[in-house]
Amino acid sequence: MPKPPLQVLFVCHGNICRSPMAEFIFRDLCSKAKMNTVISCASAAVSDEEEGNPVYAQAAAQLRLHGIDCHDKRARVITKADLLSFDVIVVMDKLNLSYLQRCFGAAAAKAQLLYAYSATPDFEVDDPWYSRDFARAFTEIEQGCRMLLQSLQRSHVLS
Repeated sequence: MPKPPLQVLFVCHGNICRSPMAEFIFRDLCSKAKMNTVISCASAAVSDEEEGNPVYAQAAAQLRLHGIDCHDKRARVITKADLLSFDVIVVMDKLNLSYLQRCFGAAAAKAQLLYAYSATPDFEVDDPWYSRDFARAFTEIEQGCRMLLQSLQRSHVLS
């Protein structure tokens, strides 16, 4: 019986900018590395204010500039079941991490920042909703996703 895919969940505030960018960037990287059969990913929000909305236009445009499509994605809110069923939970900033820990307690224990897999583990990806710098957000998220994928490839999780 084949091993089920490792499941990665990316989390940000509204699930319309950073976390869907991470979801689709990571999916693209996994596909290019021929890892898409052993790793799956999704994204969610800590807030319900954008629930059901598509990826923010400027975030989607930034993805399209890099040949990545996200047109079917709709924002959704993270649940305790997500925290229990996903193998890796990746958040974009410490505020989101704090929210998960406050709301879900021990169930949020595996949540960590995107850059936890780097030499700068406390690095936070600024919210482009406020900074308006979607190109920088893309670059930071892509770099973090590359480090995450490399870490997963090196780990015994995928062997």
